[in-house]
Amino acid sequence: QVQLVESGGGLVQAGDSLRLSCAASGRTFSANNMAWFRQAPGKEREFVAAISMNSGSTLYADSVKGRFTISRANAKNTIFLQMNTLKPDDTAVYYCTARRYWSTLTNDYTNWGQGTQVTVSS
Repeated sequence: QVQLVESGGGLVQAGDSLRLSCAASGRTFSANNMAWFRQAPGKEREFVAAISMNSGSTLYADSVKGRFTISRANAKNTIFLQMNTLKPDDTAVYYCTARRYWSTLTNDYTNWGQGTQVTVSS
């Protein structure tokens, strides 16, 4: 019901920065909360950051707190993830998602974008 398209991934060296974008379309009236998750090879998909599209409130995983910043552009139904001081452990496919109610749990989300690959070399 909500279509999501991620972009901005790439291959960088440790310490570099990337900015990811996610554009939502379709039934965006139900996309009250949007979030970034990531999945590395051999690992389960994990929460990265979330934002309320109404209040702007944000929440971050401990592993990225202080390095990543999630932001919104409501008129475009778009969110961003500014990733600074990237580490090799940040290497993963990054997915965008949206939900009516607030959640940081992977299984609470059923609608995902195609993902964008972020690779950080040491």
